[in-house]
Amino acid sequence: MIDFEKMPPSRQPQGTFPWMMQQPPKPLYPGNRPLTAKENLLRIYRGEKPCWMPVWLTDSQYCWPDVYQEHAVFEGTGDDWWGQHWTYEPSIQGQMPTPGYRVITDIAKWQEEVKFPELDAVDWESDAKLQTARYDPDRAHLFHVVEGIFERLHELMPMDETLVAMYTDPEQVHAFFREMVGYKIKLMGLVFKYYDPIDYIIWGDDWGHQRSGFFSNEMFREFIMPYTKTCWDWVHDSGRFVELHSCGLTQQYIEEFVEMGLDAWTPQPINDLDMLTKKYGEKICLTVNQPEIAGAKSEQEARALIRRFVDKYAPRGKVVSGPIMNADEKIRNAALEELYNYSSEFYAKK
Repeated sequence: MIDFEKMPPSRQPQGTFPWMMQQPPKPLYPGNRPLTAKENLLRIYRGEKPCWMPVWLTDSQYCWPDVYQEHAVFEGTGDDWWGQHWTYEPSIQGQMPTPGYRVITDIAKWQEEVKFPELDAVDWESDAKLQTARYDPDRAHLFHVVEGIFERLHELMPMDETLVAMYTDPEQVHAFFREMVGYKIKLMGLVFKYYDPIDYIIWGDDWGHQRSGFFSNEMFREFIMPYTKTCWDWVHDSGRFVELHSCGLTQQYIEEFVEMGLDAWTPQPINDLDMLTKKYGEKICLTVNQPEIAGAKSEQEARALIRRFVDKYAPRGKVVSGPIMNADEKIRNAALEELYNYSSEFYAKK
């Protein structure tokens, strides 16, 4: 029996994203399920029928190493392990690259100016003992590969210059991305080794803004797709799965996502989730949020909202519910119970 109360606390600053992801998990509600939440989620990723509709980041659990310095250590103000300076912003309880600081002064000089982190010098082993002590063996475990190949480039030099460089110096951008592939694969290999078990990754690389993607589909296929796919293929070859985190209105790349073999995507709500689930629900696992649950005033209302959600989305294929939120714990538990029971009935008949 897991004693969730005795799991070690996070060392990250309270309220930051890593701190939230390192919180010891709570027992799944309701309990007494026919198989683990991990196995149920992985069934969806494998294209098999689940027993119930999973809940995003409830049926799974983050692995966030404290020694992972793609940002300044402990989300503070300072340099990351690339030498890029970050500033902590209290209003968002997170960091942004500090304006005026840059590592790459000219894309043609990136090979001289960029020093790739010495991953073998990092004490992964000691940190892993702390992080894995919070693992719930019944949940799937994920590693978030933050600062993808495009994000890393525009963190080392300004965003506008990064996009222009794709036109003016494409060979330099390709060379940087090729080098990033080896770095990302080595990073993931070390995490998979020391923080085992890791069942899947969340690949983080923001490819859009609120109106569209940053690139035409042709440019996506030329610059982003081949290097990202190489990394994803390596993850798949290791027996694990890939979920995409990519902020923005990025649905224009959905055909490329499918072609790249992406297992799961959690689109921001500005994307057309109705269209995506109807057209691609059998090809890719999609997470759909249920913001209405947070506003439910009674258990009865929450249960009705859950039933409507399951009736709409479960028949469309591989759909995962977004987090179930409500300030009233009784209402939240009623929603979780209804989702488990009602979706179980649906899948049992399917």
